[in-house]
Amino acid sequence: MQITLTFSPTTHLNSSLQVGDTMWYVATSAIGGYNTAAKESVVKLGRVEEISNELLQRIVKVSNYDPQALTSGPNILDTNSFLMFSKDNKANLGGLNGYYAEVNLTNNSDEKIELYSIGSEIVQSSK
Repeated sequence: MQITLTFSPTTHLNSSLQVGDTMWYVATSAIGGYNTAAKESVVKLGRVEEISNELLQRIVKVSNYDPQALTSGPNILDTNSFLMFSKDNKANLGGLNGYYAEVNLTNNSDEKIELYSIGSEIVQSSK
């Protein structure tokens, strides 16, 4: 089965979200002025099959979900739910491989900024 999640055009979708990721959600409730949720209430929604940015909406299509999990119990998927995703660690494992890396840093601000540190994890791949 497939479900289509539709977001307003002003909603920011995380740029790391990609086809093949696993989508999760949890129902939230307001406690003490904060939206909270119990980690035991997290529900697997399914695998992201398609992501599209249309003029009036942003669409994420998810497959292999359990329709019963969306509509029963305390974890009903609605506008107050918190959506999150996880990566497949087989495809997204490791760091840079190779002899060199090139990085371009761009400051889009009109203000002066300072760069304090840059770090990386590099593995030599030729030995």
